[in-house]
Amino acid sequence: MLTIAKSHALLIVLAIAIGARLGVLLAFPDIFAYTEPGVAIQGSAAYDAYALNLLDTGVYGRQPGIADAVLPPLYSYLVAAVYRIFGAQYLAIASLHIVFDALSIVLLAAICRRLMPGRGVWVGRVAGLFFALYPYLIFQNLTLNDTALWILLLHLFVWLLICLRERERLDKATLALALAAGAVLGISALARSTLAPFALLAALWFGLRLSWRQTALRLLPVAVVSVLALLPWLARGYAIYGDFVPIALNSGENIFQGNNAQTVPIFRAGYDAQWAAPPLDIPPKEQPLARNAALAAAGWGYLRAHPARIPELLLVKLQVYWSAQITPRKNLRLGEKLQVDADGAVRIITGAGSHAGVSAANAVYQDSPLSQLMRAAHVLYFGGLWLLALAGAWRSRRCWRALSLLYFLQISQTLVYLLFHPSTRYRSPTDPLLFVFSAVAVLALVEWWRKSRNMRLHV
Repeated sequence: MLTIAKSHALLIVLAIAIGARLGVLLAFPDIFAYTEPGVAIQGSAAYDAYALNLLDTGVYGRQPGIADAVLPPLYSYLVAAVYRIFGAQYLAIASLHIVFDALSIVLLAAICRRLMPGRGVWVGRVAGLFFALYPYLIFQNLTLNDTALWILLLHLFVWLLICLRERERLDKATLALALAAGAVLGISALARSTLAPFALLAALWFGLRLSWRQTALRLLPVAVVSVLALLPWLARGYAIYGDFVPIALNSGENIFQGNNAQTVPIFRAGYDAQWAAPPLDIPPKEQPLARNAALAAAGWGYLRAHPARIPELLLVKLQVYWSAQITPRKNLRLGEKLQVDADGAVRIITGAGSHAGVSAANAVYQDSPLSQLMRAAHVLYFGGLWLLALAGAWRSRRCWRALSLLYFLQISQTLVYLLFHPSTRYRSPTDPLLFVFSAVAVLALVEWWRKSRNMRLHV
């Protein structure tokens, strides 16, 4: 039995991952069954609206028949494809996410095998098990959002980079890997455009093993193809607005939300920076291009005008990003509005005129028993694995050249969200690759226990 378990360990991990997700999905239809009457959408209602409008009118836009580029398109197109094949069914979306998670676990195992020959087989299996049972991603990836897709693209890109660096010869297979990596990098930007800094740091990782000429010859096609993959979408944005659109028109909003006088008080009060009130002179949402530029200017302007506040701002955002608690810790309920007073005090206003467009899903996320249980479990689960990851990183310090790719990933994504605004949702896609180091520590503990047990038996 033990031999069978060892030889089929990865399949067992996949079965656990699928079973855990299906169990939660079927146990809580009042939370996840958003296509059923009376059930609020957990995740983002915008994806549902874009998908339905795309099917009804053939136009990608939040308003039926009106083209826009407010949100990156990849996930909405995927949802529309699922709706066309299976109908607007939450089970179809959740099932697709479960498949994505299973594929990501397979890629995680493959990444570990290549980065750590020999012991990497079991490291990948244990890291995959941690991913399979990670409460936050079980919940997050059953809702209507792009996290499962993004995790899959992220793991696929990392695996392709590893395979590309291992190629000793510049042949057709090497070129094929470079083209595939470039395509994934470009396509991923149509979901979340945060991998570019990691790709730049990955060049340093290539340089630890290859000459700079070899590195350039491998990564130049990656860069070229990634840009080419974006050109049709960038051309569409220009055709709509008559100006350059950097993938989507929500970057300015994210820059402002993460960099204004309200950011630190809101984060310290436990809320998300999305509730920061924009300046009164910002163009309305009906002018998305002008609004995006004005919000970005307001965010950069705050940093230029208040350089002394930047260290505190970065420290608070770093704490939010790497917190063992799920962040934001609090959410506005229906009919509530957050207000930051001149002295930095945060007040929640209710009553006439206070509604801030918060959906009923926020109240479910804040108050449901599942949410409260998940928040408590997350502190223990992620907090414990985070501490183990520190021990695992120290344990594997002699392999730092190979494993620095994983360090670069965590560094780049942390810096990205320190520039914008952080939350657990934005960090969680990189958590499975953090769990690689947790797995190293666990396996070291198991090995120590076995040696101690054998010594006691022979005394």
